Amino acid sequence: MYRIGVDLGGTNIVAGLVDENNKIIEKAQTPTNIPRPPEKIFDDIAKVVKEVLEKSGVPLSEVKSIGVGTPGSVNKANGYIDFANNLEFNKVPAKEMLEARIGKTVYLDNDANCAALGEAVAGAGNGVKNFVAVTLGTGVGSGIIVDGKLVVGMNYAAGEMGHHVIVYDGEQCNCGRRGCWEKYASATALIGQTKDAMRHDHDSKMWELVKNIDEVNGRTSFDAMRMGDATAKNVVDRYINYVACGIINIVNALQPEMICIGGGIANEGENLLEPIRRILERERYSIYAKKQTLICKAELGNDAGVIGAALLYD
Repeated sequence: MYRIGVDLGGTNIVAGLVDENNKIIEKAQTPTNIPRPPEKIFDDIAKVVKEVLEKSGVPLSEVKSIGVGTPGSVNKANGYIDFANNLEFNKVPAKEMLEARIGKTVYLDNDANCAALGEAVAGAGNGVKNFVAVTLGTGVGSGIIVDGKLVVGMNYAAGEMGHHVIVYDGEQCNCGRRGCWEKYASATALIGQTKDAMRHDHDSKMWELVKNIDEVNGRTSFDAMRMGDATAKNVVDRYINYVACGIINIVNALQPEMICIGGGIANEGENLLEPIRRILERERYSIYAKKQTLICKAELGNDAGVIGAALLYD
């Protein structure tokens, strides 16, 4: 039997057909194009599920279940997405709406929880009992695993580390608070920081990498830093400090064995991870402890959320 995992992201909706060895054998995707009404987004989820089945030649009857990872807080008891600030969802009966469109049992959870579950079962966290997965994407997602189980809390909304405040009265977050970690450490935040630096330095090599400022992405500042650009290095250094600030808070609060970092920015590898480790070594509360949290790159990349969503079943 197969399962389908769907990662409802801020940029793309990705569906994957997953076999019994937790391997993706076929994928399909479409742009999320937010903001849109949930009906339109769910229509597209049904479309990519149908597409992945057609591409693989596997009939729906051979799919045991379908899991969907979505931003925001998911009430697994009633199948509602209670709140997803980046999607502008509030009290959406997602399970019912998706099952009506797909004709199969659908399981829901937070997308970062799905990524953590995927990494825990099939990736970097395999065999690790106390583990946190952090995803640097449109926002900052995180999933927490303690004693081998996802921490969901009484409202199924635990683990939203992207919305702990690192700058009091800082930048306005669309969750309603100010100074949230994701306003400084997400890929979206890095792009904004890069553009701001470029506007203040028209001689920066960052301008050589893009035709216009709207083409800036999460790689722009890192690429220009490697070209020896001082302004770009300042952007990268400040961004890494913001990421490290939240990582240290997680370590101090939870003392996990491992934190794996995923999302497109994590493709920078040691250019990102090594300075985070250095900052963590000097600022963590457990500075003298023999056992320390391992900071590593997520192994499954963008597939973590898809595989984790496919694992959402009773």
